[in-house]
Amino acid sequence: MKKFNFRKVLDGLTASSPGSGSNTGSGAGSGPGHPAGTAGLLREEIQETLTSDYFQLCKTVRHGFPYQPTALAFDPVQKILAIGTRTGAIRILGRPGVDCYCQHESGAAVLQLQFLINEGALVSASSDDTLHLWNLRQKRPAILHSLKFNRERITYCHLPFQSKWLYVGTERGNTHIVNIESFILSGYVIMWNKAIELSTKTHPGPVVHLSDSPRDEGKLLIGYENGTVVLWDLKSKRAELRVYYDEAIHSIDWHHEGKQFMCSHSDGSLTLWNLKSPSRPFQTTIPHGKIQREGRKSESCKPILKVEYKTCRNSEPFIIFSGGLSYDKACRRPSLTIMHGKAITVLEMDHPIVEFLTLCETPYPNEFQEPYAVVVLLEKDLIVVDLTQSNFPIFENPYPMDIHESPVTCTAYFADCPPDLILVLYSIGVKHKKQGYSNKEWPISGGAWNLGTQTYPEIIITGPTKRQVELWDDAGITLQMLYKLKTSKVFEKQKVGEGKQTCEIVEEDPYAIQMIYWCPESRILCVSGVSAYVIIYKFSRHEITTEIVSLEVRLQYDVEDIITPETETSPPFPDLSSHLPSRSLSGSTNTVASEGVAKDSIPCLSVKTRPVRMPPGYQAELVIQLVWVDGEPPQQITSLSVSSAYGIVAFGNCNGLAVVDFMQKTVLLSMGTVDFYRSSDLYQRQPRSPRKNKQFIADNFCMRGLSNFYPDLTKRIRTSYQSLTELNDSPVPLELERCKSPTADHVNGHCTSPTSQSCGSGKRLSSADVTKINRWGGRPPFRKAQSAACMEISFPVTTEEIRENSYNRSRSSSISSIDKDSKEAITALYFMESFARKNDSTISPCLFVGTSLGMVLIISLNLPSTDEQRFTEPVIVLPSGTLLSKGAVLTFSCMDRTGGLMQPPYEVWRDPNNIDENEKSWRRKLVVNSPSASQEIGDHQYTIICSEKQAKVFSLPSQTCLYVHSITETSFILQADVVVMCNSACLACFCANGHIMIMSLPSLRPMLDVNYLPLTDMRIARTFCFTNEGQALYLVSPTEIQRVTYSQDMCDHLQDMLGDLFTPIETPEAQNRGFLKGLFGGSGQTFDREELFGEASAGRASRSLAQHIPGPGGIEGVKGAAGGVLGELTRARIALDERGQRLGELEEKTAGMMTSAEAFSKHAHELMLKYKDKKWYQF
Repeated sequence: MKKFNFRKVLDGLTASSPGSGSNTGSGAGSGPGHPAGTAGLLREEIQETLTSDYFQLCKTVRHGFPYQPTALAFDPVQKILAIGTRTGAIRILGRPGVDCYCQHESGAAVLQLQFLINEGALVSASSDDTLHLWNLRQKRPAILHSLKFNRERITYCHLPFQSKWLYVGTERGNTHIVNIESFILSGYVIMWNKAIELSTKTHPGPVVHLSDSPRDEGKLLIGYENGTVVLWDLKSKRAELRVYYDEAIHSIDWHHEGKQFMCSHSDGSLTLWNLKSPSRPFQTTIPHGKIQREGRKSESCKPILKVEYKTCRNSEPFIIFSGGLSYDKACRRPSLTIMHGKAITVLEMDHPIVEFLTLCETPYPNEFQEPYAVVVLLEKDLIVVDLTQSNFPIFENPYPMDIHESPVTCTAYFADCPPDLILVLYSIGVKHKKQGYSNKEWPISGGAWNLGTQTYPEIIITGPTKRQVELWDDAGITLQMLYKLKTSKVFEKQKVGEGKQTCEIVEEDPYAIQMIYWCPESRILCVSGVSAYVIIYKFSRHEITTEIVSLEVRLQYDVEDIITPETETSPPFPDLSSHLPSRSLSGSTNTVASEGVAKDSIPCLSVKTRPVRMPPGYQAELVIQLVWVDGEPPQQITSLSVSSAYGIVAFGNCNGLAVVDFMQKTVLLSMGTVDFYRSSDLYQRQPRSPRKNKQFIADNFCMRGLSNFYPDLTKRIRTSYQSLTELNDSPVPLELERCKSPTADHVNGHCTSPTSQSCGSGKRLSSADVTKINRWGGRPPFRKAQSAACMEISFPVTTEEIRENSYNRSRSSSISSIDKDSKEAITALYFMESFARKNDSTISPCLFVGTSLGMVLIISLNLPSTDEQRFTEPVIVLPSGTLLSKGAVLTFSCMDRTGGLMQPPYEVWRDPNNIDENEKSWRRKLVVNSPSASQEIGDHQYTIICSEKQAKVFSLPSQTCLYVHSITETSFILQADVVVMCNSACLACFCANGHIMIMSLPSLRPMLDVNYLPLTDMRIARTFCFTNEGQALYLVSPTEIQRVTYSQDMCDHLQDMLGDLFTPIETPEAQNRGFLKGLFGGSGQTFDREELFGEASAGRASRSLAQHIPGPGGIEGVKGAAGGVLGELTRARIALDERGQRLGELEEKTAGMMTSAEAFSKHAHELMLKYKDKKWYQF
């Protein structure tokens, strides 16, 4: 606070000098009528309440489908599901709200998962040959023990029900046994050479199956890859029977009586074996093979990767398997086959099957299984099939597993939305849901979850590439689909060959969504697509049939202002066109060589001209399309903003800015970025040299100086929007990099402006010539504004500096052209009630425009005063002034003089198709947050401008720069937003080096700086977004959304919000099988595994075979953890648990001793009575 007051005292002294460093006040640019003392008075009125204690960064929950799944497990008592992935992640799912994510530190792929049924624990086997024991009795699972195999590769694991001994099969064919409680390897080993016959000359291959017999737990069934199956007697340590088959085995499953088992093979066959006759299969079938004549071998099919054999008490058994289709049906999709009696049902899947499990009523393997559902894990989906109905319908999935239905290109996150909005969207979205789901409840219903302390509603909007917008309800930690909107319905379907002009712009879906803007209060939704279109939607509860209004906007880079020196003049850089082949670049999405007549004034897509039926929900109000200009396709839109209060939409790209009145369906402004440097009158387009306005030239150079004199490290990475929208990013071709010619404005101290008499006459270029120059790197073009600004440079500039500065392109997703070195893109747009001009006394509607070179243009909007005139009188747009920043502008915001965040004005929603209301009496209801004006002379508003390098706070209307904070010098900001935290505003930034930074407003004091996530994937840069109440999210993989919080309060209450994975449930009792079945061996026989596998009888395994690693969830991990209150509490809790366990053991030992003492006393008393009356000589 002392530093803050000291800077305020020296404000008058530093008013004329630029600020340097973090939190430095700058009076540069302050007008003569408003001295720097006014800024000091404005600072005194702000009492910032945020401190660094309010902020802490942590992950909260992950939504979506697990990326690249590999394993599946289910606890039939707790009814929770676990999914392992190739990246080492584990997702544990229960009832809606119970969704837990945990990660192996090694990142090795998960091979197999095994629940300790109803014990609150999970065993995972990873590809680095390590076993892990997870504790699920806490809301965030932790590893208790790990066991690393050093000399053998793990291939299969099996944990019998209610057993603490885990069977582990290896690639060498050996079977090891691990104690789950201590995670120590037993000395009991089943070697492969002892399991097979001595006469066998070949190795049986890896172990592919392990299971104990339902009839006798002392018998272990071992399946080898080459087709050998061994039933091993654990007590006698020998093979009781052996089975051989010609085809490789993929899986085995027992009949519940333990007398038969079924195998699936690589030739698409199923073999059923009887223990009484192991010499040959009891039954062999090829379910999908063609029926051959007698004596001929059946046709082989694709391998059956897994089979499950489940019995029912009142019906035929279920045989369920994946694969096994005929080879001649190559176009068939992956399928799951269900055989029930004589009926065979094939369920075709949209994606390859990774794993499946049959859910049964009982956890006991020696009882009738009674299957009721099948969980099928696909590569990109999770489905559950209902087996209790004959048509096998699927259950409606309550989890958000279809986020990745098509690749997500953009996201938006809104916290504290209007509470009635979610109910309305849900009521509309329910009508569009698919039908035909099972009428039973979702079978994965384990765990417990409460909403917690978070009460404000949240909505997430995703923009997939496949022509639709999805709105999700993000209440608490759950995510549910609210509403889907297909944006392609407003366009005509492209016929074969008609999509060529669109393919010249983008190689992806021409309807793919690129940007989203949503106003929750007015319920206006605006989307832009890769084909340079903008669609405005309004929400209505009524169905209508109407024609779609469309507008075409001609937005071009002003080629008339591009000139080149005469051919006699030697170019400053060598002409590369002679060294490059004369062919078009593959993958170019910006410049297209026209065939025949150049295309002009043609949009990329065709809007439907016939009346279209629009169901309740979001209905298209207006479609705006950019058109081709002189054979050049329209550039993709880089910035988008809508004002429901003004009825105006603004958007821009690397060519310029367009402003459209969507109430009157007219174009208000279509201006190239070059015109920003011209006259202030946008409607006067006569070319003239900016040399006459020296003040503007100086400002222009200052702006360009800030953008061109970055450190060298910050110039190496410049990413186009196309690279941000591709899921699989590919490097730019070498010839494409070579063809980019630098744009120089000042060479060897001489001005190259054609407006100067010494430069000689220039030659005008056609659009085709300009295209060739920009594409092939010919003599560089020059813009008048930049050339004129160069004449004010007084210090020398070398050719190397010019070449380096010419590649200073924006890192933001703003420029998508090959010749973006010479173009300035629109990167940020913002509507607000503000002071349009310097020293204005009243506020007015304004549009803030930010560019990739750091210039901020304020455009004044003159709107009609009444509602009636608003639909008839034109809206006038005029530029008012400019502000400067360093790097591409990312975001704007405004605050009043008390420090409150000013929200943009909006119109309160009203159903546009409501026929019950009287249109004559209806008036638009606008909500405008104006700055608190007073009679005192001074500034009344803050404006926050954040670019990719720094943040600035200006006071309006004096346009005095109060604070400057250099956020980064060695990197650049990807995403920035002004958010509300604890009723105070702050600036949140995500940097490319992985740092998340929070700064207070307006003083820009750093509150948080955490190195969270390095930019390893462009998907993160494309989808990262902040919102109010300390929330943020990003797309962590193509199928998952990761939510994070930077709120200390949220981190403190996160445990209360998470669901419980384990709930105390009584293990169901085994069925009473009766006296006769028990007498004749029908029931399962138990034996003492501890006596057989324990250290006393089997000894310990070699230490070099496996290494025990204590996990962070055990007492060893706690001892090694850092001290503190939490660590002490954890130690105390574990100590209490151990003390309770010891007391329990002591109590058991005491009870045993008491029993022994009573027995001894009884025997002693009987002995005394026996010999009581006998004489000594009778003994």
